[in-house]
Formats: sequence, C-alpha cells, structure tokens
Amino acid sequence: MAQCVQSVQELIPDSFVPCVAALCSDEAERLTRLNHLSFAELLKPFSRLTSEATTPWFESYRETFLQSMPASDHEFLNHYLACMLVASSSEAEPVEQFSKLSHEQHRIQHNSDYSYPKWFIPNTLKYYVLLHDVSAGDEQRAESIYEEMKQKYGTQGCYLLKINSRASNRASDEQIPDPWSQYLQKNSIQNQDSYEDGPCTITSNKNSDSNLLSLDGLDNEVKVDGLPNNFRAHPLQLDQPSDPSNSIDGTDHVKPASSLHETKKGNTGIIHGACLTLTDHDRIRQFIQEFTFRGLLPHIEKTIRQLNDQLMSRKGLSRSLFSATKKWFSGSKVPEKSINELKNTSGLLYPPEAPELQIRKMADLCFLVQHYDLAYSCYHTAKKDFLNDQAMLYAAGALEMAAVSAFLQPGAPRPYPAHYMDTAIQTYRDICKNMVLAERCVLLSAEILKSQSKYSEAAALLIRLTSEDSDLRSALLLEQAAHCFINMKSPMVRKYAFHMILAGHRFSKAGQKKHALRCYCQAMQVYKGKGWSLAEDHINFTIGRQSYTLRQLDNAVSAFRHILINESKQSAAQQGAFLREYLYVYKNVSQLSPDGPLPQLPLPYINSSATRVFFGHDRRPADGEKQAATHVSLDQEYDSESSQQWRELEEQVVAVVNKGIIPSNFHPTQYCLNSYSDNSRFPLAVVEEPITVEVAFRNPLKVPLLLTDLSLLWKFQPKAFSGKDNEEVKELVTSQSAMIGTEVISEFLINCEESKVARLKLFPHHIGELHILGVVYNLGTIQGSMTVDGIGALPGCHTGKYSLSMSVRGRQDLEIQGPRLNNTKEEKTSVKYGPDRRLDPIITEEMPLLEVFFIHFPTGLLCGEIRKAYVEFVNVSKCPLAGLKVVSKRPEFFTFGGNTAVLTPLSPSASENCSAYKTVVTDSTSMCTALVSSASSVDFGIGIESQPEVIPVPLPDSVLKPGASVQLPMWLRGPDEEGVHEINFLFYYESVKKQPKIRHRILRHTAVICTSRSLNVRATVCRSNSLEDEEGRGGNMLVFVDVENTNTSEAGVKEFHIVQISSSSKHWKLQKSVNLSENKDAKLASREKGKFCFKALRCKEKEAATQTSEKYTFADIIFGNEQIISSASPCADFFYRSLSSELKKTQAQLSVYAEKQSTEDAVRLIQKCNEVDLNIIVLWKAYVVEDNKQLILEGQHHVILRTVGKEAFSYPQKQDPPEMELLKFFRSENTTVSSRPSVEQLSNLIKTSLHYPESFNHPFHQKSLCLVPVTLLLSNCSKADVDVIVDLRHKTTSPEALEIHGSFTWLGQTQYKLQLKSQEIHSLQLKACFVHTGVYNLGTPRVFAKLSDQVTVFETSQQNSMPALIIINNV
Repeated sequence: MAQCVQSVQELIPDSFVPCVAALCSDEAERLTRLNHLSFAELLKPFSRLTSEATTPWFESYRETFLQSMPASDHEFLNHYLACMLVASSSEAEPVEQFSKLSHEQHRIQHNSDYSYPKWFIPNTLKYYVLLHDVSAGDEQRAESIYEEMKQKYGTQGCYLLKINSRASNRASDEQIPDPWSQYLQKNSIQNQDSYEDGPCTITSNKNSDSNLLSLDGLDNEVKVDGLPNNFRAHPLQLDQPSDPSNSIDGTDHVKPASSLHETKKGNTGIIHGACLTLTDHDRIRQFIQEFTFRGLLPHIEKTIRQLNDQLMSRKGLSRSLFSATKKWFSGSKVPEKSINELKNTSGLLYPPEAPELQIRKMADLCFLVQHYDLAYSCYHTAKKDFLNDQAMLYAAGALEMAAVSAFLQPGAPRPYPAHYMDTAIQTYRDICKNMVLAERCVLLSAEILKSQSKYSEAAALLIRLTSEDSDLRSALLLEQAAHCFINMKSPMVRKYAFHMILAGHRFSKAGQKKHALRCYCQAMQVYKGKGWSLAEDHINFTIGRQSYTLRQLDNAVSAFRHILINESKQSAAQQGAFLREYLYVYKNVSQLSPDGPLPQLPLPYINSSATRVFFGHDRRPADGEKQAATHVSLDQEYDSESSQQWRELEEQVVAVVNKGIIPSNFHPTQYCLNSYSDNSRFPLAVVEEPITVEVAFRNPLKVPLLLTDLSLLWKFQPKAFSGKDNEEVKELVTSQSAMIGTEVISEFLINCEESKVARLKLFPHHIGELHILGVVYNLGTIQGSMTVDGIGALPGCHTGKYSLSMSVRGRQDLEIQGPRLNNTKEEKTSVKYGPDRRLDPIITEEMPLLEVFFIHFPTGLLCGEIRKAYVEFVNVSKCPLAGLKVVSKRPEFFTFGGNTAVLTPLSPSASENCSAYKTVVTDSTSMCTALVSSASSVDFGIGIESQPEVIPVPLPDSVLKPGASVQLPMWLRGPDEEGVHEINFLFYYESVKKQPKIRHRILRHTAVICTSRSLNVRATVCRSNSLEDEEGRGGNMLVFVDVENTNTSEAGVKEFHIVQISSSSKHWKLQKSVNLSENKDAKLASREKGKFCFKALRCKEKEAATQTSEKYTFADIIFGNEQIISSASPCADFFYRSLSSELKKTQAQLSVYAEKQSTEDAVRLIQKCNEVDLNIIVLWKAYVVEDNKQLILEGQHHVILRTVGKEAFSYPQKQDPPEMELLKFFRSENTTVSSRPSVEQLSNLIKTSLHYPESFNHPFHQKSLCLVPVTLLLSNCSKADVDVIVDLRHKTTSPEALEIHGSFTWLGQTQYKLQLKSQEIHSLQLKACFVHTGVYNLGTPRVFAKLSDQVTVFETSQQNSMPALIIINNV
C-alpha cells in the first residue's frame, strides 16, 4: 500500500492553513525573479518544515485536490486573512508605491466584479514589506525608507527584507542548498499547463511553531480595463450564481483559467536562489516568523475577540427577530420555497453579515489556529442553526468540520462522530449535488478511520463515492479501498484483488495506462495459481493489452503466453481471439529484432518425456508372398516383458559367440529409445542411416493449430570428441546441410484439443556427436476457422493445403528429465535425477545392415504340422556381414536343416507338390517290420554342452557381401498346444571389419502362428514276459501307442492317415508291429482313436551307443508304401529339438531335487532298472480341401518314454493348481527323509516268467495225484547283484478266488534263496500237484528281492504279467 508520509493528525492541519495574499510591485518582482522565483515561491520553503520523502501518487493527488479547493461562501477556511504589499527599496517613491498597492488590494476586495479571491473579513490585515537588494541597492536609503514606514504603518505592520547578497553571475565555490526545487518540481508536475505560472499559486506552509499559513501572489499585472482577469473566478469555483447545477464535480474534468504568462517548461537546469546566501535564507526565515508572530497571529486573535463580542451582543436580538418572522410567516413550518430550494445544490443563502456565518467564521478561525475545542463547540452551534434553517450546504460544512475538530481535540474527550461525516457526505452528494465537497469529506474521514484501524468502514466509505462521472477519482478511491482490505487485522485478500481489478479498469478508462497496468499486476499476484482460470485469463489479457499500449512488448508477450499455456476454460471464440492477439503482439516483437535468436513458443504443448527416438530405416511393406521381418518400429507399443525377452535372447547369443561369457562392456542393442528404456548412455547411430524423432504434441485449445515448416533443431560436432571450433549449429532450415540432412514437414495440423505425434527425420552424413535440441516451426491458426466479434481473420499469407491467417516463427526445446536416482544413501535422501541422453546420439562408422524376408510363411498350422518356407537374407549396406545366427526361445518351432539338408529340394517352386520329408519307396514285404538307420545329434546342432536355441544360419560362404541376397529353406512345425503363439526370432550378425563401438547388430522378428488341434498321442512301455530273443538276453518291451484325432474340422481336415511310426533311442529300437488287424491303412476320422502295439528290442552292442556318444538309432515302421527317413532333416531336426527342450524341463525339475538325490549308488541302480530312453515319432498326413483343391498336410508328434509302465503324452499336460491349504506354523525339524526306491521301481528289479504246458492230460482214475513240471525263469534287470527269495507258500485267498482258479500245491522246497549276478537269468525246476481236473493259475510264487549289500527286502510285483493258466484234463 502507498503509505502516507504524514499521519492524519499532521495531514488535516496541513491541509487547512491561514491564507495570506502577496501583492508585489514590478521592481520587487524583478528582484525576486533574479533567483528564478516569484515572491510567493521565494517564501515557500521557509513557511513550513517539510519531509524530504517523495509523496506517492495518491497522496500527491489528495494534496493537490485539497489545496486547489476553490473558496466557497458557505465556509471561510481558504479565504484570505492578510495581504503582503511588497515594494523595492530601489524604487523612486517606495512609500507612494505602497499606497498604490494598498488601493489596488482594496479595489480587488471590495469591487463586485471580482468573485475570486475571497477575503475573510472586510478589514484585511495589510503587511508592508520593503525588499532590498544587498548587492546592488543603497542600504542607507533602504534603512531611511524603513524608518519612514515604521512611523507610518507601525513597527508591527512593516518589515525590511534584505536579499540578493551576491551577484548571480559571480562564481562561488560555496555550495548553497536549493530548498525550492521540491516544491516547484511538484507544482510543475501537478499543474504543468495550468496555474503554475498563474498569479495564484497555492502553497502550504508550516513554520517551526506549527502555525500554518498560505501565501498567494497577486500580480499587479492584472488589468482591469476590459482585459481577461484571472481573479474573476476560481478554476474550481463551486458557487456559480448563474447556474448552480453546472458545478464541476471532478478534478479530472477541470479546464484551467487562461493565464497571461507563457507556460513554464521543465525546471531542469535552472538554479533557484542563485543570488541568495545562507544569510539571506536566515533573513527570509526570520521575516516569516516576524510576520507570523507580530502580524498574523495578533490579527487573528483580535478578529476572534471581535467576532465573539459581536456574537454575544447581537445573538439574542438577531436570533429572536429571525425566529419570530419565520413563525409569523409560516406558522412554525418550513416555508414552501425552502422545499424547492432543497432540490437544488445550494439551498438557503445567508447574507455575509448573518450571525450564523459569524459563528462559522469564528469556528474556522479557531480551527486554523488549532484551537479545536472552541472550534468544535462553534461548529456544533452553527450546525444546529443551519439545520433549523434547512440550509443544507451550510449544515453539511458544519457537520464535516465538527467531526474533524472532535477527532483532533487533544486528549480525545469525545469519540469521532463518524455519523456526522456520513450525513455530510450524503448531503453534499445527494442534496447539494456537489461531488468535490463530498470527495473532500470522504478523503478526510477515510484517513481518520484508517488511523483508528477501522479499515472495513474506511473501505465502505471510499467505495460509496465511486461513480460514473469521474474515472480517475473512482480509480484512486477503489485502489485505496483495496489497500484497506489488505491492511485489516485478518486481511481480505480476495476483496483486495477484486477492488484492484476495478481500480485498474477505471484507471484504464481515465487514460492512466501505467497505473492500470500496476493494479492488474498486483491483483495477479493474488489470483495466480488459485485455479480461477477465467479470472486469470481476463487479468493476463488486460496486462497484455496495457503492456502493448505502453510498448512493453516483452511483458505483453509473457502475459498472452500465460493465457495460452494454462488449461483454458474459455469458449473457442475467445481462445481464438487470445491466440490472434498473441500472434499479433509476437510478430511485432520479432520484427524489432529479426536477426535475434528464435524465441520459445508456448503452443502446442510438447510432452518431452514421451519423445521417442528410432535409429534405422522404416520397415518395408509386404510384397506379395514376401513378408519383411517385423524388427522394431515406432508403431509398436512398449512391452516390458517382451523387452526383457529380447534382451535375454541377445545375451544368450552374445554368450555363445564369446565362448559362454558375456563381455563386461556388453549393453543390449536399443533401436527405439523411450521413457522406459535405459537412456543413461549416449546411443550409437550409424552414418547414412536415418534417425527418427517422434515428438508428442498436444493442442490444449478449442481452436486448431497449424504448424508449418516443422523440423528438428540440432547442433553437430563433426569429428568424434574434437574441439568446439568446427561446431555447426543449425538454427533455420534453409537448405540441406552437408553434415546432417533434415526433413521438413510443410504442414502439420493439430485439431482442437488433439494429441498428435510428428515423426521428424535427420540423415547423418558424417561421423561425430549430434545433439537434438528441439523443434522449430511457424505457429499459426487456420483462416476462417473462427471469427470473433464479427471480425474475420487477416488476409492469408501462406499457400498450402490450409489457409493460414497469421503465423510466427519460433522454437520449442526438448528437455527430458532423467530418472530419479535411488542407489546411494545420499541419492535416497535428496532429489537427484540422472541423465537422459536419448537425444544425443554418437554417429559411428558404417556397419552392415541386414534385411530378412519370409516367403510362403504360414499364419496357421495344425499342431505338429511340418511346413516348408523360405527365408531371404539381404545385405542392404556397403559393408559385408558375417557370423549370422538366429536365436529363439522356441527352437522346436523351426529348423534350417542339419548337415543332411542338401538332399531336400532347395527352391520354393520345387517343393509345392513334394513332401517336406526325405522319402524312399518301399516294397510290401517290409510292411510292419522296422527299417533301421542311425544319426548323430551333433549333426543337428544338438550336442553335449550345446545351446540349441542359438542356431547358425548356413550362409553359402558364411559371408553376405554388400547388396547380395540368399534364400534358404526353413522348416516349421506347429507347436503342440493349440492357440495363438508369438515366436521371437533374433538374427545376430557382425561386420567383417571389426568396429570398436558397435560389435554386432541384431534384427528382430516376431512370428504369430495360430495352431489348431490335430492328433493326441499317448504311449506306454511295459516289459514283455516272453524271453525269446535272438541273443537270448537283454529283454523285450511292449510299446502301446494310442492316437486320437482331436481335430474339429475347423481347418477343413477330413481325416488323418498314420503313415509311419518311428522310434529313436540310444539303446532301444522298435522291432515290429504286433497289431492283429489286417487293415494296413491307419485312417482316423474326427474323434476316432487308433491303438498300436509294437515290440521293442534292446539294440545290439555294435548298434548301441556308449553313454557319452550322441548317436541315436532310428527304427521306422511303415503303414504305407513310402518310408520317411526319420534320421534325416527335417524329421530328425524337430525330434532332437523337442528332445532337448524336454530335457531342459526335466533338468530344471531334477535340479530342484538335486540335494535329495545325493544318495547311495545302490538306490540309483534300482531306479535305473525302471528307466527306459525310448522315443516314439508318429508321422501323419492329413487331407484338406481348400478352394476346391485338395492339399496334403504332413506332420509329426513326439512321445518321450522315460519310465516303464508310466504313460507319456505328445502334448503338454495341464497341471491342476494345488488346493488351498490352511497355513500352518511350525518349527522345521532337520529330519532327513531316507531316499528309498518306490514300490513300482522295485517291482521291476526282477523279471519272472513261468514255462509250462498250456494243457495237461492225466488219468485221475489210475493215479489220484497229477504232477506237472514247471520252470520258473528269474531275470535280473539291474546291473547289480540281487539276492532273491522265492516263496511257494500260498497266500490266504478269498473263496471267490478259489472258485475261479481252484487250489493246487507246490511239491518240494517251499522257499528258495538265490543270488543273481548282473542281468543274469536263472531257471528253477518246480513241480505242481493237482488232485482233480480244472483250470488253474500257476502265478502264485512270491518273489522277494534285495540288493546284495542292502538289508531291506522287497516283493516284486507280478500284476503286470498275464495270469499263468493251465488246464488239467482227465483221460
């Protein structure tokens, strides 16, 4: 708030001071003018003690207003009490000159032509001053004239004032102070064109004793004979008798009276008081004191006494007569005329000698000499009289001064009567229609209320006086009201801001642009950031306009910028107006400095953190059957899981290339950088490969934005890590640079409230460091898209798809904040951010660039279906590439073929009607008998310590030269689970010439395959009881294979044909099919199931592989007339891949139990008896009708048999989720569970077989006991010594069992104890005794076995073998 320099106790007495006129002769005026001062100005600094502080604008206004109040007939505060008559000692007849001046003063006072100035009493004090020029005049003459004056006018009524002690042209080193400048400067600012040179300069004066007076100069140049006279009327005259209703109500409408003098220009450079010394200053000060104490004050005291006596003597008679006449004429009522008079501004008019006015005169005199007690009682008395007479103007004046007097009384005997002031203001404003007097009341009362901390009442008072008639007055009062609200005990901040806005508006209407701008800026501090967007928009818009008018263009741009960048809730039309205003102001600013740096534009918004950077060419579209690798593109959404998978694949292949170790400086390749990627390192880009920057724009407005000539802004340092001398900074896109090519988007339209991305490219032609700084563009709006207030857009200045109304060129920087650091303790306790370098790529030397195309690549397959496709590898760079590998998490899905792949057709056309398999025509004799072949898994990339996921691509020369392309076959096999599969391929390649920065490059491809159900295969292997063998040892197995057609014909499949079943194992092979069916063609229609049974033999020693060898024996059993060679590509490839993935799963499971399995070898030997490593391959064909054309589909399923008697499946089994259990809390005990073989494993330790005749004839009538020889064969299946106990005693059986089989007895020993060596076969000769005919089950011997070095004995199970039935006949 503009704090007042003075307190209210100083302000009011300073504003109401005794007025003294000064009338100078020509010669006296000449003497004072030597100092560039009039006589009144000469005395002014010595009339009071002033503060050096600069008065703020409101205080200045108030001071000027109060001092320029015109004299009025209803009050006498600014009527002249005395007149100084000034003559020079250098005049020929000074005394005569005094007489002339005295007559002149008398004429001005008593001539009716002069309405101004007004005089306090008829007998005005005349004070005679003789000016003497010390430097030029005769001092003796001056003294003699002064003596003559004293004799004529008395010592109290005259004074000799000596001035000009030095010549003005004489240089002096003495620095004399200039106390006049502050008054004259202020006066010239206030009244530069009005009365500053006029004859009546009103000044306030205050001496050391706080006695106040005002000195006004009355020039004797005023001519009476018909010339314009300055004293006919005061510029702010209130009482205009001709037409009282025309009184001027506001100081801002004042037209100053014309002056005869030329207007004085600025006072700068003029030295005031140049002829005066410090002694002269003291003389002037002494003169003022003499005048005050010897002349003015005695005159005032005398006048008060006279008035008091006059009132005492006349009061009774006068008042009684006046009252009587009123009662006699009107019957104690107010006369009718007075009712009409109340309607005009003046009301009743008193003659000058009226006793009521004498009381008022006395009150005013007391007030002027600060006798406030007596002043209050006189005002109070006068107020009653005026109210009784309905003289409302007089009553209001008395009420106003009574209130002020009451406030200023020392010791404050009574409270401030604010209601007096309220009545006075209302009377002045509503009845008298005099806004100047009402304003004076408000200004005084507001200061008094503020001094009492009654800010709310003061604010209400100030607001009451605001009106439409004076914008300047209303603006100043509203501003003061606002300051009242902010200074309250509990500041009312919002009211403060609201009234500052109102004040700013009125200042603007009054033409006070700077004050208007200041008010709005102060209000903005309150409204800012409070969410009152419409209010903020209004204030910013006004600040922008006012700043523009005052040519503060930067402030204007800033204000309009705020309107646009806040989330505006304005209508589209209003937003369009704001935008056009901004563009217009902005254009003016940019024209001032056309060569300066490009300024920042506020629109559209840029989401810097969403900026994505892509290194490389755009993906080629599909061309017929050719489909390009998906790789990485900006159209793909970021997926953290997928990103992690690609990273793992790359790590896997890098580890293989580097012999199992990932280099310490390895970082995964990132082609697309975004807010999720690791941007802490400088990304590497390759020369001549484009860099695409995706910038996310958002238009917050409801009007469309058109960006033209949009491009990236960058700086480039050509040679890697060189000095800054050769830095090329691109600011404007004028032509394609030799270093970095820049793409320019000519037009980019962002619709209302739309988010849109722009992809901008750079083409690096040189190695070095690139820094992408931001975007540069022309911002504009579309012509005709919106018209506001009937005004259309400006003429178009742009030719393109859209018509541009107006545009400005600027830039926006891309500043991306890195991730918050959270590793060290210091980082966790403070807010620190790491770097984000996605926009600062290092351009490296040329690298090879691979493109991969897939030909005839299917999108849908049956589960297990084999399909042949082709892959084309193209080197599109100028460098040769080598070391091409492909890595995938699903290696079982595809193969390029093993070392035998050369035997298959190479071109896509050759394979259209051919099988994907290698086939051989067979004769009919080989039906159902196995054809054996062998192959090593090393040939198919599956070996010891190999990585089956990393597959080298068999390029013809291992190098792909620049521009060269090669096509390779690729076999695909549909995954065993139905559904949609995403299979990731990562192609890895290196440059022949090793690069220090980029060691390798990668290319990604994601294949999406939809698989549908085909066949489900389940198989079991169990031991055969028969012991016939070519070698007589090794044991046989029976393999049961169930094949079910689960296809639901959605792929148009009619039926499946099982064409071949093959086995693959290191130790076993299928021998023959034991199906009894004569139907050789195994067809399965929908939902049909087929059963197959095969006999399997252990391989011969020469065929069997050693444990370390990777050689597998393949045996094919054919159901058609063509053998598919299962040991060749692609059948063996997919078999080995499925085998390796299965092994990975089992190893993962086994590793969980690794600790538990660290048991003794004996248990492991028992477990091995139960294991078998036989793998079944089911090969099939399916017939599909598609587009009236029959197609033959081929496929294969794998079943991996590991355990005797346990069913295995070709498809993954769904595991039921474990049931929820109650949570149990217990202490874990370190009890080691002894690992024991399962019953099932032990049951297969010893294989038993009974040999006996199927039927036996015995003559029971000759011999009652029938003895039958039976051989029990015991075969040790393990490779350890086994102790065997054979117990022939019958188990207790139920009666039902006896009924079926009957009872018999074993003769001889009931128990045998044997030891069988590793894989030994032992025979026991037994005898069975029967007593009558029947069918008997001989399978009753119980066999117990234990390893020789073990204690525990286990019974072997016979349940898997068939019942040993014998028929006993009687002959």
